[in-house]
Amino acid sequence: MKLKKIMSVAALTVMCAGLFAGCASTDTAGGGSADGGSGTYTIGVLQYADHPSLDNCLEGFRQGLDAEGIKYELDAQSAKNDDSTNTQIAQQFAAKRVDLVCGIATPSAQACYNACYDAGIPVIFNAVSDPVAANLAESETQAMDGITGVSDKLPVEAQLELIREMLPEAQKIGILYTTSEANSVSTIADYKEKAGDYGFEIVERGITNAADIPQAIDLLLTEVDCVTNMTDNTVVNNLPVLIEKATAAGIPVFGSEEEQVGNGCVASAGIDYIELGKKAGVIAARVLNGEDISTIPYETMTESKITINPDAAAAVGIEIPQSITDRAEVKTAPSEES
Repeated sequence: MKLKKIMSVAALTVMCAGLFAGCASTDTAGGGSADGGSGTYTIGVLQYADHPSLDNCLEGFRQGLDAEGIKYELDAQSAKNDDSTNTQIAQQFAAKRVDLVCGIATPSAQACYNACYDAGIPVIFNAVSDPVAANLAESETQAMDGITGVSDKLPVEAQLELIREMLPEAQKIGILYTTSEANSVSTIADYKEKAGDYGFEIVERGITNAADIPQAIDLLLTEVDCVTNMTDNTVVNNLPVLIEKATAAGIPVFGSEEEQVGNGCVASAGIDYIELGKKAGVIAARVLNGEDISTIPYETMTESKITINPDAAAAVGIEIPQSITDRAEVKTAPSEES
């Protein structure tokens, strides 16, 4: 089997004890000791950014491990959307020789695989929209050596269908994305391929970092009838800026999952990130129980659900059709943090 290893994007930096104390949490489940006694595993989790969908991935990952009866100590850390921090945490996990690592979002999955491959530490990815494009899988049916996981490939056709049902006269959909995120580039291509089937044109605006967002939004809003958001980490981290500007302009913003709707998007046809995390936890349990990770192809969430925010819709002058409300969940506020 062809083996791949992502080239390192940052050199190993000097690490001090407690460097990431402000962005880490440790919890133990199932009893036992943290040194491997009583069959307890040490698991590192690297989450690229702090936003609700990725938080739900982490919670679901715990639930999946618990459901499979795994005894573990979880060292969960956040890169705070910083690439240097992301690389350093991944290298720390490799140096500690943890039993397994979970990378939540593409940049963290890539950093974990790059850092942990030579150490022989298995990596589970979570919330990676296009694992093949991100060099984290050989194909949809063939895993790479040392890594597998769960994809959050967006249900683009379901989203386009929802937008068309809510906005029958709309012609142009705007998308803001980070040009360096493989997932975003892949999803943009998917939107462009399918948009014409629903009578839409996609208008995209690329950014390189968060500082580009306000100006990019201002330009985008002059060209489109609505905006649809993806799972782009930089954009999601700055979703309030997009919502505020779009609402002032009377332009509806559609989210890619329920937490974005709770934070002010009008609606979404998206996946459940708790369930996504659970799937990753179950796969992790299979690996910890001795299954060869290279024989486990990655899984993709196929179920989607509609979530609506009537308050956000009313703020931009939209009345959600009864045909949608009859089959949708309502979410008008962010989920409470546990």
